[in-house]
Formats: sequence, C-alpha cells, structure tokens
Amino acid sequence: MFIQISALILGLAMLLGGANALVDGSTSLARKTGVSEFVIGLVIVGFGTSFPELIVSVTGALSHNSDISVGNVIGSNVFNTSLILAVSAMFAPIVITRQNKFRDIPVTILVTFLVAFLGYNGGLNRTEGFVMIVLFAIYIFWSFRTDASASDGKQEDAKEFSVSAALFLVAGGLACLIFGGNLFVRSAEAIARILGVSDKFIAITILAMGTSLPEFVTSIVALAKKRGQLALGNILGSNVFNLLLILGVSAIITPTSFARIDVWDYVALLLSIILVWTGIYTGKKDELDRVDACLLLLLFVAYMTKLFINL
Repeated sequence: MFIQISALILGLAMLLGGANALVDGSTSLARKTGVSEFVIGLVIVGFGTSFPELIVSVTGALSHNSDISVGNVIGSNVFNTSLILAVSAMFAPIVITRQNKFRDIPVTILVTFLVAFLGYNGGLNRTEGFVMIVLFAIYIFWSFRTDASASDGKQEDAKEFSVSAALFLVAGGLACLIFGGNLFVRSAEAIARILGVSDKFIAITILAMGTSLPEFVTSIVALAKKRGQLALGNILGSNVFNLLLILGVSAIITPTSFARIDVWDYVALLLSIILVWTGIYTGKKDELDRVDACLLLLLFVAYMTKLFINL
C-alpha cells in the first residue's frame, strides 16, 4: 500500500508541475499573438490544465476501463463547476461579458446536456466520438473568429519568456503530464483493488479532484491578479475539453459505456451548470457572485456526501 500511495503522490506532483509549466509556457506564447484573456484561458490554459484528464481518460480507454474514462470526466466537470468556479466566485465575483453570456455559457450548457443524453442512452460509439471532436474543433474556431478584442481591461503583467524558453516549458510540461498521468491512474487503480473500492468511485473523487487541481490553482491565481476572464475561460474551456475532446477521443479508442454512471452523477453534472445558468440569466446582474457560489458549494457537499454514503 505504501508503494502505491507514494506512486500516487509522485504522479500527482508530476501532473501539477507539468500543468503549471505547460500553462506558463503556452500563455507566454499566446500573449504574443494578442488574443483576448478569455480565449487564452479557453484554449491555452483550459487545454493545459485539462491535459491530466485527457491522459487519465485515454489511459483508461486503452485498458478498456470505461469507469476511469467516464468517471474522471464527469467528476472533473462537477468539481470544476460546483467547487472550483464556486470557490473562485467566493474569492471575487466573476464578471460575465456579453460573449460569455450568449456564446460560451450556452455552448457549455448544450454540450453538457448532449453528453448526459448520449450517456443515459448507453454510451458513446466511435461515430459519436468523431462528431464530438468535430464539434469541439468548430467551437474553438468560432471562439477565435468572434474574439471581441485583444484586451479585456486592466490586468497584471503575466510571466514572459523567450520563445525558446516557452517552447521548452511546453515540451517539458507535456512530458511530465504524460508520465505523471500514467503513473497516477495505475496507482489509483491499484489502491482501488487493495481497498475493494470501485474504479468509478476512485475516478469520480480522488482521480477527478487530483486532475482538477491545476484548474483550481490557475483560477485562484488569475482572480488574485484581477484576470477574471482568464479564470472563467480556464473553467469553461476545461469543461468543454473534457466533454467533447476527451470523451470523443476515448470513444474513438474504445466505445465508451456509461453503465456504471448512476442518476445522481447526471443530476450533479446537470444541476451544477443549471445553477450557473440561473445565476447569470436571472435578475439584472452580469456576474457570478457569492450567493451563486454558496448554492454551487451546497451542491458539491451534497454530491460528495451521496458518494461516501454509497461507498
């Protein structure tokens, strides 16, 4: 058990270190192109911090383990929205732009319902996985084409690196993420077998929380530097990456079954994004505030309590 726990911690450390290096290097490169903070968060930071989920889910798909692939994605999205976004909004209200309101958040809601519908009807085959990847590519292209501006207002200076140093960080981060993700999922499965705990529970709690830590750290740091759009782009981008790209790739590798995902997992996934929707589209505010954050945190606590009761 000690060896497996040590391997789990080492894998997590490599995931976090790799994600941070990838985000720093990619953000430095992206800023040279003059794109908006939100798109940087959506594409560069969102992809960087979601890379652990991609590695873990693909590893699960290669070993024909749908519980790892699907549970990791659903758990990560619930954590992203009901915990990370909630803690971020509790830390500082997140301002919602017009593009967020009429493009990014509706897309996230529609994608979440689409995956829940397909999953509830059994799972994803290779054709559906391919379609999801195409939808992901269209959304990213659309985001760049409709990018409002290169600046989102006041912002602190970001870390700047030379092109060669930034490329080194990106390559080193990817290497750490790939090796660390493989080590992490293997040790998590070993611990699950030793404790007699299901792979689904490990994936949807420890695994999802571990791979969601980069999103959490990035969002808090971004808000501390008064870059709320970067934080929001990171979270929404991670959710879209998880649902469309990661599940799409996993389904192409091995058709993905949702058989072990129960109704409470779907409820938590859908209710978390519904609470974001009602928080933004009701009333006359254009932000996620502390009231919205409290509701999301209550959902997170209720969901975790249900998981532990069913352990």
